[in-house]
Amino acid sequence: MKTILRILLTAVAVFILAHVLPGVEVVSYLTAVIVAIVLGLLNFLVKPILVILTLPITIVTLGLFLLIINALIILIADYFIDGFSVSSIWMALLFSLLLSLLQSFLFSILKEDQKK
Repeated sequence: MKTILRILLTAVAVFILAHVLPGVEVVSYLTAVIVAIVLGLLNFLVKPILVILTLPITIVTLGLFLLIINALIILIADYFIDGFSVSSIWMALLFSLLLSLLQSFLFSILKEDQKK
């Protein structure tokens, strides 16, 4: 149940950011849910491989290259999902940063509700 709620909160965050950012488009809420699921799968399957392959450059840049990896994950999701588009890598980077911040905020609200 917790996983489904996290996916739905991520979909809400994707939908909100798609309406706020000019270079990101999501055609429907169902597409936002699919984006949330695909991003979760890509973060689980592809991101660890990319982190290991780019470990030297990540160390040299003191971890800042992880932001580029997150943007690449967003662009991979853009490639696989019809109805979700990101205009550039810079917009993917901004989308990734804002998505992380919004998810942190939404998940903290979820944790506060579970404590009560």
